[in-house]
Amino acid sequence: MRLITIEEHFGDPAVAAAGAAEMNRLSPGFRAAYGPGSGLPHSPSLEDLADLDSGRLAAMDACGIDVQVLSCLSTQLLPAADARELVPAVNDRLAAAIARHPDRFAGFAALPTAAPEAAGDELRRAVGELGLVGTLIHGRTGERFLSEPQFDPVLRAAAELQVPIYLHPAPPPRGTTDTSYVGLDPIVATRLQTAAWGWHVETGLHFLHLVLHGVFDRYPDLQVILGHWGEMIPWFLDRLDDTLPQRATSLERPISDYVRANAYLTPSGMFSQAQLRYCADVLGTDRIIYSVDYPFLPQDDAVAFLEHSDLPEPARHDIAHGNAEQLFKLSPSITNS
Repeated sequence: MRLITIEEHFGDPAVAAAGAAEMNRLSPGFRAAYGPGSGLPHSPSLEDLADLDSGRLAAMDACGIDVQVLSCLSTQLLPAADARELVPAVNDRLAAAIARHPDRFAGFAALPTAAPEAAGDELRRAVGELGLVGTLIHGRTGERFLSEPQFDPVLRAAAELQVPIYLHPAPPPRGTTDTSYVGLDPIVATRLQTAAWGWHVETGLHFLHLVLHGVFDRYPDLQVILGHWGEMIPWFLDRLDDTLPQRATSLERPISDYVRANAYLTPSGMFSQAQLRYCADVLGTDRIIYSVDYPFLPQDDAVAFLEHSDLPEPARHDIAHGNAEQLFKLSPSITNS
């Protein structure tokens, strides 16, 4: 079974350095909670993140991964001046890696969302000139969701280009952290604020802001990808419809309709058969695409998880590669090298 995974990351040293101050402000305990010595079983090295050639390809081959859709993290943390300068170079670097390995990599554009007009222009360049297949946006920009009017150039460009936005988790605003994640051991608080809970609440809320601000009424074909089995949203579809009916929201459709028509889900390495079955039942296997979250999570079980599921074989193949090929307009031959 061919496998395309789509939440697979690389690092850029200049971006990491320029965004370090904001990351430390939002999540001051992040390095202690996740870095070397944190006790977590898989903490990627800078070399793992930087590698876009032989080491990454060898790791993919060892685990049965045919194609990774790559993305650079954290550009939403950059100040506008740094973002304008650094982000195009990141996308050029990614495009060069894809050109070296066209049968193994595709890519999501990084965007300088602190400068929204420039971000819309960069998405058009990255898709139209570099051949990237969408964008990954790493949480809020400052404290602002993409639903705010100044980010319409990004949404409009994605809709017109017919490429998706992967809405990736990021730490919540510092004010949220200071009120909701206090009084705990610092490492416990940081992990609760991020991977255990806070990242997912934030990202699900971000998508709901897009819905409730009418983004999908303005751009009915725009597609958003949510990791971690939909960032909690699938479990609340009935509740959302019951408590936010159209007479309250003035939207054209119920909230659950936007989730089913405008969202794709990925596992992000959360290899739970129960969650797979639930999301397949609620949203359908045509709305699930595969992801591992490499190199932050290991790829070893990626093939086995799908092969051991109780889904019909055609559904497993759709999740493994077919849905990605359709959404990103990838030729099936990219997985048959």
